[in-house]
Amino acid sequence: MAELKTKKNDGDVEAFLNGIEDEGRRADSFTVLQLMREVTGAEPRMWGGSIVGFGEYTYRYESGRTGQWMATGFSPRKQALTLYIMPGFGRYEELMDRLGKYKTGKSCLYVKTLEDVDLATLRELVGESFKRITRENRA
Repeated sequence: MAELKTKKNDGDVEAFLNGIEDEGRRADSFTVLQLMREVTGAEPRMWGGSIVGFGEYTYRYESGRTGQWMATGFSPRKQALTLYIMPGFGRYEELMDRLGKYKTGKSCLYVKTLEDVDLATLRELVGESFKRITRENRA
C-alpha cells in the first residue's frame, strides 16, 4: 500500500500563514484559524506543507485499511480558501442554504473570500461537522 504523503507534522502554523502573499487571503486565513480553534477546542497542526488541521480521527476503507486524518482544517489555496468538512455536506443542507457563495467537492468547501459567506453559519457548519466526525470515528 502506498503511504499517505500528507501527514501531521510540527510545522509552524503561524509562520506558514504569515507567508501567504495575498493580504486578503492571509487575513481570511487568520480569521478561519481563530474560528476553528474556538469551535473545535483543538490546537492547529500543519498537515503536509499547506494544510492547517484541527483534531483527528481514524478512517477506515472497505478493504480494512485504516489511517489518521484531521477532523477539520483549511488550506489557503490561490484559487480559493479550502475548508475541509470531513463528513461531507449531505447532512447539512439547511446550513449550506444559509452559508452564502461557495463551491463544494466531496469534503471540500471552496470560498473565494470570507466576505462571500455568513461567518455564524460557517462556525455552525464547522462545529457540527467536527462533532460528528470525532463522535463517529474516535481516533
